Amino acid sequence: MLDSPSRSKRATTALGIHLTEVAERLRAGQQVRRTLQPWGRLHIDRALPFLSVYRRPPGETDLQSERLITTQASYLLAPGDPALARDLAALVSAIVRVLVEDFGTCLLIEVSVARTAGAIAPTKAPICRVVTRPGGEPAATVAELEAGLTRIGEPAWGLASGVEIQRRRNPSPVHLRPLLGPHADSAGCFLVGLELSRVYADPDGRREFPVVHRGLRRDLAGVLKRTVFEFTTRRTTQRPSHYHALGRGKFVKAVWEADRGLADISNRFDFLLLSTPRNAEDTWNVFRRHGFTTPPHFSYPPLPFDPALAKRDLYRIPLERVEDPTLEDLFREQQDELDRKITMLSDRDTPRFRYGSLQLFGTVDADLFEQARRLLDDIPSRSRETGKGGTLDAHAFAARAEAELRYLRGSSDRLPARVQIRDDVSSLMVSRGHLLVPADISIPASRVEALLQHEVGTHIVTYYNGAAQPFKQLRNGLPGYDELQEGLAVLAEYLVGGLSRARLRTLAARVVAVKRMVDGASFVEVFRELDRDYDFAQHAAYTITMRVFRGGGQAKDAVYLRGLVSLLKHIAQGGELGSLLVGKIALGHLDVIADLQARNVLVEPLFRPRYLMQPEAMARLATLRHGAEVADLAT
Repeated sequence: MLDSPSRSKRATTALGIHLTEVAERLRAGQQVRRTLQPWGRLHIDRALPFLSVYRRPPGETDLQSERLITTQASYLLAPGDPALARDLAALVSAIVRVLVEDFGTCLLIEVSVARTAGAIAPTKAPICRVVTRPGGEPAATVAELEAGLTRIGEPAWGLASGVEIQRRRNPSPVHLRPLLGPHADSAGCFLVGLELSRVYADPDGRREFPVVHRGLRRDLAGVLKRTVFEFTTRRTTQRPSHYHALGRGKFVKAVWEADRGLADISNRFDFLLLSTPRNAEDTWNVFRRHGFTTPPHFSYPPLPFDPALAKRDLYRIPLERVEDPTLEDLFREQQDELDRKITMLSDRDTPRFRYGSLQLFGTVDADLFEQARRLLDDIPSRSRETGKGGTLDAHAFAARAEAELRYLRGSSDRLPARVQIRDDVSSLMVSRGHLLVPADISIPASRVEALLQHEVGTHIVTYYNGAAQPFKQLRNGLPGYDELQEGLAVLAEYLVGGLSRARLRTLAARVVAVKRMVDGASFVEVFRELDRDYDFAQHAAYTITMRVFRGGGQAKDAVYLRGLVSLLKHIAQGGELGSLLVGKIALGHLDVIADLQARNVLVEPLFRPRYLMQPEAMARLATLRHGAEVADLAT
């Protein structure tokens, strides 16, 4: 029989826990988060049919081992002191009693780490051991746990993986008292022990390997969730939609602090605006007067922040306190990307800017370069934007953009976007959720709708959809978001019938220009190739070259075509567009987004672009599901 909680209504164990209060909160579907005495923590998001447990061995303090289970939605960190064993058993029994009432059964997974110092060498000795009671094991659950541990061993730990299954009467660690009585299984509770080697430290235990620990912790989190998912769907009446649904839906304070801290750093600067020349048109005039032989000298806005102080604040954010491994990995990626952007802005107008840009946006691979070359060769150079319908100046285009914003506000009034006519920008851009329109712009009427859906229907929509999410990173942009953003924006141009042949030539020319810049060609050499070899108008060739050489060498412009290619593959493989509008994300983040959606952490997008309601656009999208090449999109 499981030990019964104290009969007293508010009886307090030596651990400082009111057993009845814990049970009452669980029955009411409320979160339980309590500190144990003299050490430990109980965290249960909501009543779930499992509890992960780690007991600190007497006389030991191993913070890294304790953190292995804090990734779970239901966990208990507790002291292994023999004097507290009875009270700990009473606490666990009280929790188990409620879980069995709710689900008919429950699973306890007790994780421990080998007491011997250091990692097990890659020999026949197992790196992890799964322990169950003879004849009392949930066989399919144990098989899932074993399979998961086998898969993660080598990549996470850098050692040959090894998993051993052991059966003994007490699955708890041999140096600790039993967590529950010997008849727990018959009461509806299954106890499985998971013993791990301390592979994240050297043999004498004096030096730890944080990156190894982080990889193990992240991958173990997934294994445990899959194991619990198998147990839940096979042995309880619950049918979660995905194993992600068993993850954490509530987060510790450190998560929100980290999110705010990263957003604060990101909001100190506008990378695109600060790396775009203020004098692009003036330098064009000088470049032309000198017969296109002298490279222009660009000037940039002054930095509104101190890069050194920004980096100091960036690395003060304690990401190690973020208990959710999905978010911790995401935040670390964001931290790294912000670091690179700050460095690049410090390196403006130097060769170092180019190398930073390659780290941030990648280079041009052979396949992409060949696609760009084919587009330039196959699309006649005489292709120009049609003059039918005349052109719109800055004020006329701004009026159309305002109308588009009013349409979006029909879905929600949480859209403070504005249209600003500016004389310090050379092309349309969205900055911090506002559309910036160059004062001297002239836009062919045939391109207006395409540009509206590019800038407003994509960049502004995803900015404010991201702003509606609990995490600020989805507004500012997850790491590497530019490729999908620009791919979506160009696709939107096609869906509204405005992706012209001239536009495709421009996107292809940007790829070629980036490749030439990376290979060491000068500004003048790239301009001449676009002008003479590919027959671009001189001002158009200058604009493409300026964009690629701004800051000292900008590889970003290759992401438009690369993003479109990737997006076409995604659609042909059955991918939907709606999920890509949740915020500023990359295709590589779809699993993260699915994880957070399954946990009901993210909300549905507030805004949907106009083209998703247009039958013509949906018909074009349907044709792409059968597969398409970029060249097929020209209108």
